Amino acid sequence: MAGKGERAIKVVAENRKARFNYAIEDTVEAGIALTGTEVKSIRNGKTTIAESYADSKNGEIWLINSNIPEYLQANRFNHEPKRPRKLLLHRKQINKLMGAVDREGMTLIPLKLYFNERGRAKLLLAIAKGKKLHDKRESEKKRDWGREKGRLLRARG
Repeated sequence: MAGKGERAIKVVAENRKARFNYAIEDTVEAGIALTGTEVKSIRNGKTTIAESYADSKNGEIWLINSNIPEYLQANRFNHEPKRPRKLLLHRKQINKLMGAVDREGMTLIPLKLYFNERGRAKLLLAIAKGKKLHDKRESEKKRDWGREKGRLLRARG
């Protein structure tokens, strides 16, 4: 259990379909440039990253199509819910991600949005390749067989 001065990682939004639709090659933790009302809205927990992706523009990586709803207590200083948000990465990481997308045809998919131990909003970004329909069926078969095997072993004793 976390002590008095420590905080645990709090997952706010998770892209559960990503591991089914994409073959994940590598993951990178990135910070996000947010406004104050966006942080408060994320803490409320109504954020979705299911349809979002990351893209490169002008040598920077941006999170596109993530939905952070407006903060209800804010007045005229509220934010736009689906605006592009800049991801904070080191130059070497940006070059690696852009190279994978350009050369190998990979996609940048957000997996989790969470607050780390220091209370900062972070995004777990994956370099992934899209799965074909037969690959999806194969992964579903493996998952079902694993479940069935577990049931059989429990029944056996």
